[in-house]
Amino acid sequence: VQLVESGGGLVQTGGSLRLSCAATGRTFSTYAVGWFRQAPGKERELVAAITANRRSTYYIDSVRGRFTVSRDNAENTAYLQMNSLEPGDTAVYYCAAPDSAIWSTTRGAYKYWGQGTQVTVSS
Repeated sequence: VQLVESGGGLVQTGGSLRLSCAATGRTFSTYAVGWFRQAPGKERELVAAITANRRSTYYIDSVRGRFTVSRDNAENTAYLQMNSLEPGDTAVYYCAAPDSAIWSTTRGAYKYWGQGTQVTVSS
């Protein structure tokens, strides 16, 4: 599985961005996708995730209601719509996939990673 993120950038507080994760390799519709972020000096954390069939999603409390994870299995692409951005959202954002058809909110379950895209929110 190869993953490539895009869509990061610099926005002001309250702004929006949509990140994309384009996937190639294993059949996209067979695995979950997770969006992680890592701020300087902090651990990489799972922000949101979506199951292969799109029936279930997961969000950490700090982004619930502001971020929306989605996917288009026909286009082999996952998305993270980020609204009402705050300076605390500043980080490098990564999409990731597990190596099997599992559903997990644990970082260790995700084996394939994109290169990351920088999101910077100015105050």
